[in-house]
Amino acid sequence: MNDAAHAMDRMYRRQRHLYDASRKFYLLGRDQTIAELAVPAGGSVLEIGCGTGRNLVRIAQTYPSAACHGLDVSAAMLDTAARSVARAGLDGRISLARGDATAFDPTALFGQDAYDRILISYALSMIPPWERVLAEAVGHLAPEGQLHVVDFGGQAGLPRPARALLNRWLSAFSVTPRVTLPQVVADAAARTGAEACVRQRFGGYCVQAVIVRRTGSGVPAGGGGPPVPDHRPIA
Repeated sequence: MNDAAHAMDRMYRRQRHLYDASRKFYLLGRDQTIAELAVPAGGSVLEIGCGTGRNLVRIAQTYPSAACHGLDVSAAMLDTAARSVARAGLDGRISLARGDATAFDPTALFGQDAYDRILISYALSMIPPWERVLAEAVGHLAPEGQLHVVDFGGQAGLPRPARALLNRWLSAFSVTPRVTLPQVVADAAARTGAEACVRQRFGGYCVQAVIVRRTGSGVPAGGGGPPVPDHRPIA
């Protein structure tokens, strides 16, 4: 975790102060994804890669009875998230913890072994072992729990110059669109007996995906996900 944590802290030590104001213009689909979480009354929500806490605050406000937890590897981002949570008066509703998204124990971190809803919003595109993060998240879903993912897509429907400009800009922030995300989501669902739905939005600018862990599926809640194969980007 140390190398990843140090890298994220270096990147966001200053950016975190402007992150929410700048990212709202291009992290498309976040609020729609939050609206579609449909957290059950008294349910639990985990955001992996919670960053500044912006999404968690919105989730807690949208679903007043939900227990909300946030995981991030960056101490700098978690400091900003804690301040955001405190300003919103949600200290008693939102818990934050530092951890490696590829392997974490929610029981040790939060006292929660499985979640009704897990959200990963524009984080997979910044994590090199992102497939392991996805598999780990699936393993921490409660029966009938849902994993919601929104992130940069392959942009197949965008004009070539726009794609080139966008990808050059994203690379400056160590962001890599996950071209194979739809297939990885489908494979993760198939391996665990879950159901998956994937949507390409805004000409493929972003991908929204949902994995639903049905009661009786093959992975025990809180048991961690199975190993995943390496998917090569599609040209």
